[in-house]
Amino acid sequence: MKENKYDNEQFFEKYSQMERSRKGLNGAGEWSELQKILPNFKEKKVLDLGCGYGWHCKYAVENGADFVLGTDISHKMLETARQKNNDKRIKYQCIAMEDLDFQAETFDVILSSLAFHYVEDFKTLVKNIALWLKKNGEFVFSVEHPVFTSYGTQDWYYDKDGNILHFPVDNYYYEGKREAIFLGEKVIKYHRTLTTYLNTLLQNGFVFQYIIEPQPPEEMMNLSGMKNEMRRPMMLLVSVKKL
Repeated sequence: MKENKYDNEQFFEKYSQMERSRKGLNGAGEWSELQKILPNFKEKKVLDLGCGYGWHCKYAVENGADFVLGTDISHKMLETARQKNNDKRIKYQCIAMEDLDFQAETFDVILSSLAFHYVEDFKTLVKNIALWLKKNGEFVFSVEHPVFTSYGTQDWYYDKDGNILHFPVDNYYYEGKREAIFLGEKVIKYHRTLTTYLNTLLQNGFVFQYIIEPQPPEEMMNLSGMKNEMRRPMMLLVSVKKL
């Protein structure tokens, strides 16, 4: 059974209070870097895996996409997407990305934002993405950085007075399930190494365009806790093209 924490009322309410939920793309710390590596959407057919509130779906159609399919496992996410980011060129579908099935060469662009660390079988998913993309199609995604996912708890180590000492990195090479604490709730995520992320793409016929470990933007450095985000990478951004 694929976990769907986002349909939990309490968890979803906490998520809805996050900066990225309230302010959209401009509230996401990685957006300034992700925006730079997005492809030309003009007249493209786009798939957004784990689309959440649909911010990237709306961005794609506002920048010329002919059609965007946004998929997510959460009904609550998609209810909000239809309210906040509705458009006649966007279709939303409630389904786990692992259960999707398309004809070969269906899409020009495939996107995913901070969703793959919820997926157990990344290799099969990438194989499918390579099949679904047209020749010269582009695949752009963000994911929690392997340094961030390795230990599991995704929290700092503190001294007896509650001051941050360091961020734990342990069991890095032991891939698989982790029990993380996100928004004060236990959430199942999946850790994999940087080698696995990048080599899986190479093995499925992709060529790299960009690999970015985004730093917090200067305009967000005044937010609580943001300066500590300079102490370790939290996210990984990747852009590839299908040969």
